Amino acid sequence: MDGLEKFPFYKDLTQEEKDSCAGCVRTRSFRRGEAVHRGDCTGLIYVQSGRLRVYTLSEEGREFTLYRLVAGDVCLLSASCALQNIQFDVFIAAETDSVLLILPSAEYGRLASRSLAVSNYTNGLMAERFSRAMWVLGEVIGKKFGARLASLLLRESEFAGSSELRLTHEQLAAHLGCVREAVSRTLKYFEEEGYVSLSRGGIRITDAPALSALAD
Repeated sequence: MDGLEKFPFYKDLTQEEKDSCAGCVRTRSFRRGEAVHRGDCTGLIYVQSGRLRVYTLSEEGREFTLYRLVAGDVCLLSASCALQNIQFDVFIAAETDSVLLILPSAEYGRLASRSLAVSNYTNGLMAERFSRAMWVLGEVIGKKFGARLASLLLRESEFAGSSELRLTHEQLAAHLGCVREAVSRTLKYFEEEGYVSLSRGGIRITDAPALSALAD
């Protein structure tokens, strides 16, 4: 076993297909904050441990978080260069120390072109990822900034399993694709309303129901 068996489609491959990719998968470790994918042809990624942030950039260079990947998830867009008619540039960074299994794009492309199981898996995963991305864009277009920030704080609290968030205003601004000052002003308003408590380098949610109502 070289890591290929971790990918969800492995069980549906023929023995010949398994043999053709034997030894192709490589293991890589990334430290928190390190770039995993910069729009190049990285390959199909399986998250063995840790958490990744998938984001895109506006024309002004601002970051918009599309979704996150945790242990057991697969990232397809990092291998989109190997797939026909897919042009979608994304960037990926490690939010925590992470260990990844990577099936290089060339090998993945060959496998996808001749395996019905991999082709079906690719179509399903692509539909799911684009659905998530479109939801985020809908949030950006349709929601007021305060509602978007409230929603983000609640999602981060769910990820962390705590009401105590170790997030800076710069990090929140990067998630939302805005300037830090907009985040700071809105957080100050939230604090005045009793929704959150602010400290240096951290935020504590003090009234989750109020944030939830605002997010909705």
